[in-house]
Amino acid sequence: MKAVELGWVALVALLGLLSCGKADVYIVTVEGEPVISYKGGENGFEATAVESDEKLDTTSELVTSYASHLEKKHDMLLGMLFEHGSYKKLYSYKHLINGFSVHISPEQAETLRRAPGVKSVEKDWKVRRLTTHTPQFLGLPTGVWPTGGGCDRAGEDIVIGFVDSGIYPHHPSFASHHTDPYGPVPKYRGKCEIDPDTKRDFCNGKIIGAQHFAEAAKAAGAFNPAIDFASPMDGDGHGSHTAAIAAGNNGIPVRLHGHEFGKASGMAPRARIAVYKALYRLFGGFVADVVAAIDQAVHDGVDILSLSVGPNSPPTTTRTTFLNPFDVTLLAAVKAGVFVAQAAGNGGPFPKTLVSYSPWITSVAAAIDDRRYKNHLTLGNGKILAGIGLSPSTHPNQTYTMVAANDVLLDSSVSKYSPSDCQRPEVLNKNLVEGNILLCGYSFNFVVGTASIKKVSETAKALGAIGFVLAVENISPGTKFDPVPVGMPGILITDVTKTMDLIDYYNVSTPRDWTGRVKGFKAIGSIGDGLMPILHKSAPEVALFSARGPNIKDFNFEDADLLKPDILAPGSLIWAAWSPNGTDEPNFVGEGFALISGTSMAAPHIAGIAALLKQKHPRWSPAAIKSALMTTTTTLDRGGRPLQAQQYSETEAMKLVTATPFDYGSGHVDPRAALDPGLIFDAGYEDYLGFLCTTPGIDIHEIKKYTNTPCNTTMGRPSNFNTPSITISHLVGTQTITRTVTNVAEEETYVITARMHPSIAIETRPSAMTLRPGASRKFSVTLTARSVTGSYSFGSITMKGSRGHKVVIPVVAMGHWR
Repeated sequence: MKAVELGWVALVALLGLLSCGKADVYIVTVEGEPVISYKGGENGFEATAVESDEKLDTTSELVTSYASHLEKKHDMLLGMLFEHGSYKKLYSYKHLINGFSVHISPEQAETLRRAPGVKSVEKDWKVRRLTTHTPQFLGLPTGVWPTGGGCDRAGEDIVIGFVDSGIYPHHPSFASHHTDPYGPVPKYRGKCEIDPDTKRDFCNGKIIGAQHFAEAAKAAGAFNPAIDFASPMDGDGHGSHTAAIAAGNNGIPVRLHGHEFGKASGMAPRARIAVYKALYRLFGGFVADVVAAIDQAVHDGVDILSLSVGPNSPPTTTRTTFLNPFDVTLLAAVKAGVFVAQAAGNGGPFPKTLVSYSPWITSVAAAIDDRRYKNHLTLGNGKILAGIGLSPSTHPNQTYTMVAANDVLLDSSVSKYSPSDCQRPEVLNKNLVEGNILLCGYSFNFVVGTASIKKVSETAKALGAIGFVLAVENISPGTKFDPVPVGMPGILITDVTKTMDLIDYYNVSTPRDWTGRVKGFKAIGSIGDGLMPILHKSAPEVALFSARGPNIKDFNFEDADLLKPDILAPGSLIWAAWSPNGTDEPNFVGEGFALISGTSMAAPHIAGIAALLKQKHPRWSPAAIKSALMTTTTTLDRGGRPLQAQQYSETEAMKLVTATPFDYGSGHVDPRAALDPGLIFDAGYEDYLGFLCTTPGIDIHEIKKYTNTPCNTTMGRPSNFNTPSITISHLVGTQTITRTVTNVAEEETYVITARMHPSIAIETRPSAMTLRPGASRKFSVTLTARSVTGSYSFGSITMKGSRGHKVVIPVVAMGHWR
């Protein structure tokens, strides 16, 4: 439901102007189809529905006349029920939902609830606004945006290309009418496809290019134009979400179910968006289409590429991770000056699960930021059960009867429908549920996506329940429970022992006859308020799902002398724009925003921050931007403790362990420090070729086949590749590595220190050096294996500048006897 968002923004502004005693704002939906789904049937009005929610032509006579008809019906209903002047209608919603918002008393709201034709009446509840939230968590509004001219100029004229599932161009996160006009960007040569249905293009100044790539998908017989859209339209949600994280407009209210969860903003809110759709909702995508998209993006002149996509399986043509059409196309992109951020993958917390391998790519791991949503269920016996649920509370100081779905079946024949999932209101007895809390079971159907919390909420609402509880009775390893916003009191109990407490209390309190039928429902409870996040000092933490190193050089899973991931960025429970026809997450179907997790969400954070660096330092190479991001990270959490990583315990429950560079790369991004790194580790195309040519086991003919360049390098070893990390997977005896740094600030003297796990000795030379502006200097690092532990040892090199700069690079090595 997207059109209502702008209405809701204005509604919030109006709230301050209205003070009519006890009155509140309510959002009301009524029977009858909105414009987008009206297929005809009402006298005198032809169908206005479009196929699969494609863009509406709101100027057509059919649409305007039917929309006007709906608005008249809204006014007629209010006029019949209430005296003129006793209410104030704020908006009619006609296009995407059929309803209105109105300022009335609670008694009038009750009258509306009982009126024929009214589907729902929801109070527009409002709490303290909290931004959504990562720009603040990362220090952008105060520390970074002002240096780029404030949020009004952050990322100005930088073009970020998104190879993803397209974009929903009508979302307020991508609107251009509320901002300063966008001028032309002469360097960008991309085109805007025309929507085949509306004959309008997808661009608006903010969105500067929009194309789709599906030839391979069509050839494979996978493409269905009815649901995949033969255009840049996002049929999934993922593409709109990632674009908004990197470059969405600043200060967009995130509203769901009448509650504002904060303001959403991209990392670089003035950056331009160029869309290259190559992913589709049911089948994903094909590398041939992805490569064509990347190729086109580079041709068109994007500055940054954001890729929340990785290969499903190793390519058949090569055993080398760095040499496949996907990575080699990206190597050419970097050669053309394009910075590439790619999601590291979601195969964590197990080792060697990365899907992003190459040194020319910035591989991004996912962190949990400082915001957690929690809720609780209070039972009649005084026990308080913790859970999650982005929901309002039941009425304070009041308890409600609890009824289990299995005890309120209409008849025994419906048991084939998994009634305890609470997905179908028609199989449950409304008379027994109405006014009570409905207890449901979280089955495997929720894990695979055939059941959703959103649907439980809709079932409870349809049956007149006051709220719902969804209880997890058994858990499969790796099940991830994310809070879902719902418009009524609701909670998910994720801890199986707490579920047992609930079941025990319910059974003791629910007398049954000899057949097992309930004689009376006596269990009572209340649901807390789960809308306010709790801010944690333990953030950031490495998310359980985030893919881990070590990096591999081939598909025999042999370790590479290159650290991956490169960097950690927020990727857990990220609010951002969604597409109304988005199906990627069943709990957010039809919504304007979604709260989702993945390294897919982490990569666009880095793409947006890279745009801010590119804006400030337009001549920097992709390697320079990557270096600035990596050498200025933090490896401490907000409480000053070493970063923690989520990991499985022996019982397969989740625990926290001290994180290593294989979890977070160089550390968690710090945009403010990255703008002024002091020194950079620069690299270019020849350096990348040198890395390939010196990596043992790579066939030099294969390198030439993919790069059209023969091997001719003096690098010696891949560990000498000039990246801001040092990795030696097979350290025998002593090895010396060199690095070159370039000063991008004023003249400064740096003192170099190193620390390492005792199993490996580390020494740096020189111990200090002075660099003039623009000057480059080499330094060497000597590692010696003191003992063989059979596992990697970790350390770091710190370069402290006399003007306050601090440059840190991780060191990773494993000692071997031979």
